[in-house]
Formats: sequence, C-alpha cells, structure tokens
Amino acid sequence: MSVNYIHLPHSTQESATPDPFDLACAQAARRFHSSIPGYAPTPLVCLPSLAAKTGVASIHVKDESYRFGLDAFKVLGGSYSIARKLGELLDIPAEDLSYELLTSREIHDKTGTLTFVTATDGNHGRGVAWTASRLGHQSVVYMPKGSAQERLENIRQAGANAQITDLNYDDAVRLANQKAEENGWIMVQDTAWEGYEDIPRWIMEGYLTLSLEAWEQLKEIAPTHLFLQAGVGAFAGSAAGFFSCVPETKPVITIVEPDKADCLYLTARANDGKLHPVTGDMDSMMAGLCCGEPCTIGWEVLRRTADYFISMSDDVAALGMRILGNPLGSDPKIISGESGAASMGFVTALLTDEKLENLKKAMGINEHSRILCVSTEGATDRENYQKILAKGPVEL
Repeated sequence: MSVNYIHLPHSTQESATPDPFDLACAQAARRFHSSIPGYAPTPLVCLPSLAAKTGVASIHVKDESYRFGLDAFKVLGGSYSIARKLGELLDIPAEDLSYELLTSREIHDKTGTLTFVTATDGNHGRGVAWTASRLGHQSVVYMPKGSAQERLENIRQAGANAQITDLNYDDAVRLANQKAEENGWIMVQDTAWEGYEDIPRWIMEGYLTLSLEAWEQLKEIAPTHLFLQAGVGAFAGSAAGFFSCVPETKPVITIVEPDKADCLYLTARANDGKLHPVTGDMDSMMAGLCCGEPCTIGWEVLRRTADYFISMSDDVAALGMRILGNPLGSDPKIISGESGAASMGFVTALLTDEKLENLKKAMGINEHSRILCVSTEGATDRENYQKILAKGPVEL
C-alpha cells in the first residue's frame, strides 16, 4: 500500500469555517429532502468488533447505499441545487420549496420543460437524472472515458440522455458547460469557478442533510476524528464545515484521495494560495474521486478546517471494501464501493499498519478516539466489487 500525507496547520486569526455550512443551513436542506417521497435517514452503523480489535473507543460508518434507492449520497446535492435553481427562476424563497410544490402543474406551466446537464462518473449524474425526471424535466449527462457501463445504464434508467465520452472528468465538465451555453440548458455541477458558484454551493448545502443525520444519530456526541473522501472537495468541504462549527469540539479532520487524482493533497502540500490540479487520465478504480480540479468553494472550507490530506493507492480503498464487506465478529456488513470505502480503507490501514504508527500518534488516535467515516456509495460497479470481495476477509 502507498500512503502519502501532509499536515496543514491553521491560522488562529481566521474563522474555522465560513457560512453557510452550519446547523440552520443543514436544517433547511433536510426540510426539502424530507418532502421527497421515500426520504428516510440512512443508517449510521457501529462497528464495535473492529473498534475493539484496533484499540479505539468507537467506529461509526454512515451507510449511503440506502439513499432514495440510488445507492449513493450524491442525489442530496443534485436535488437540492435543482430545487434552489427552480426557486430562483420562480422567485420562491428557499424555505417554501418542497417536492409537492415543484411537481405541481402550476409550477410546471410556468417553467415549461427544462434541461439540466452535468458531467459525472456515475453517482452525481444518476441523482441529477432522477431528480429532473421526478420534477418533470429532462437531463443530459456526460461521463468521462473509462466509466463503468453499469453506471451509464443506471443513469439512463433514471431518465437521462447519457453517454461515455473520450474525455477525462474535467474536460467532460467543460463539455457539459459548453453544451449548456449553446443550448440554454442548466448546468448542475459541484465544480465551482468564477461566475459559476451558486449551484456548487447549493450542492454542498444539500450534502449537509447527511451530516445533520449523522450528528443526530450520534446523539450529538461529537466524533474526535472525521475521515472524508474527496473528488473535487464539495462533499468533504460540506461535512468538514458542518462538523467544524456545530459540535463544541471540532474533530481532527482527514481528507483522503486516490494518488492518481490527488488535487487537494497537492494544493495543501504547496500551501501557496493557489489551486494545484491534476491532469491526464486519472485511472484509479476510485472513479467517483477521479477529479483533477478542486472546487474553489470546497477548498476554501477545507483549507480552514481539514488537518490532514492523504494521497493513497487503490489497494487502500480495496482494504476498506473488504473490511466492510467481510466484517469482524458481530459487526454488520456494509456494501461499499471503491469510492465509498476509501475513508474506511485508510482508517483500517492507519490503525493496523506499523508504518503509519507515527501518523496515528500525530493525529492523536488512542483508546478514547471516536471515529466517523462515510460510505458514500454501495456497489455501483458490481463486477469490480465482487472481484475485490473475492479476496476474502482481512486478516488483522
């Protein structure tokens, strides 16, 4: 396994996190999501056998494979941002938005049929397609080269006109934006740039529903250590922002990325006030994290709140898939895909690999530590999932 890390110290002169990733914002997002038929909080799974084996107080994993039957958390951001955009077009305050209102004939007569466009490796596009279809609109989805056929078919089944391109992720984003400008479509992307910030921020706010649920399920007992996987950094920034301003005590926050697409790690390592993108094919199996250009809004939060940035090889994520899919003792099984298990894979390596002992100590992990991870997706590429799980249980 290959693991590189950087510790990013924070200035005491700047606030922990900028608004709006606070409790009120999370409650607003959850109010909308709870109006959607089928909404239910996803499980927060406790792994006592793994915690006892690795010498920590507790390990909890938020299992997003149950989210609206779509196998991933991404729909939270896509649905909330589309709702907020419709609210903006129709001059409807955010607090008045609901699924019932947005699916009404009155609203649809005002908007007509709109087209939402995005680039995705799979989960985000599926959430956008599902939301657009539910609200009576259309969607177009562009996927980067190497995307799994199963993910493409899932997006098409959700109602989108979708295709796999011969571009990498960031170029697929540019293609989607070009098509939006040419055709009058609405771009729904969590990558932000100058002049395109409202929708990425609304996506990040939508993700707060996940953090609020976890906070309530933990009975407001703050984790001491929070591990978050990152692509462009929108989800990681959302969760890091929430857990930096809601609990009385901020956890130690660690961001993990594939070493083939570690733009946040590189940006943190340089620490020079500039973003440091990754170019090329980015051929990690952690497809959902293979993004080369950081989200500016996400990075602005992470530079204030995240303590450690990790760049790691695919076998670390595979370790997480196996430890969750073939659990220790009486721990419940969690079906987690390549990106979903990335943070748990790093946690398992950190707690069991002697080569990472100094990093573990630096993070302050001991018998009192309460660890929180998020499994952001289920087995969205079942062929690869079965291939990894066939290696059997992890020997700790």
